[in-house]
Amino acid sequence: MARDRFVDLLRETRVYAVTDDALDGVRLVKVVRALLAAGIRVFQYRDKSSHDGERVALASALVRHVHGAGGLIVVNDRPDVALAAGADGAHLGQDDLPLGAARAMLGPDRVLGASASYLTELEPAAKAGADYVGFGAIFTTGTKPDAEFAGLGLLQQACHASPLAVVGIGGIDVDRAREVLQRGAVAVAVVSALFRASDPAAAARALLAAVAADAT
Repeated sequence: MARDRFVDLLRETRVYAVTDDALDGVRLVKVVRALLAAGIRVFQYRDKSSHDGERVALASALVRHVHGAGGLIVVNDRPDVALAAGADGAHLGQDDLPLGAARAMLGPDRVLGASASYLTELEPAAKAGADYVGFGAIFTTGTKPDAEFAGLGLLQQACHASPLAVVGIGGIDVDRAREVLQRGAVAVAVVSALFRASDPAAAARALLAAVAADAT
């Protein structure tokens, strides 16, 4: 089922692409297709501004492309949009729908991710039915300037303490990815370094090469 395969795919590829909602739909689909061609297989669709009809339509298009390449995709914030679009699950922040309610909506087979910035948020996420935790922000990030800052030291503590797989997020690029993985994260979540790159496919290949080198 998607829940098991999602974490396995994170461990295998070590890169989690989170879409940039500054891109219009046409550009976003184009970049996602380029990233898939380069080898990225795990995605999160993040959209803070579109109305629900647009969200479902774009998420559905992304689902078709990602599934066609053998990948998985979850929707940020909105389990209902995830279900409507046929996505593999949802990822929720601390101020979103309670994780337990989201798990009930998604059912037992779909993926549920949770954001965390503090060690005290890890155990409740696991008890509520989350499958992994996105922990950060590890570095300052322009895509989410109001994000709570965690840093590398707290990330390492989280990786040791968490009952769930931990993904590092926040300001991560090809030069910082290995440092994050060396603290114990199973993967790095990346926005700007992929979606704002002049050549997204080349950026993806470089990032995948960097994280593969860390595994050797």
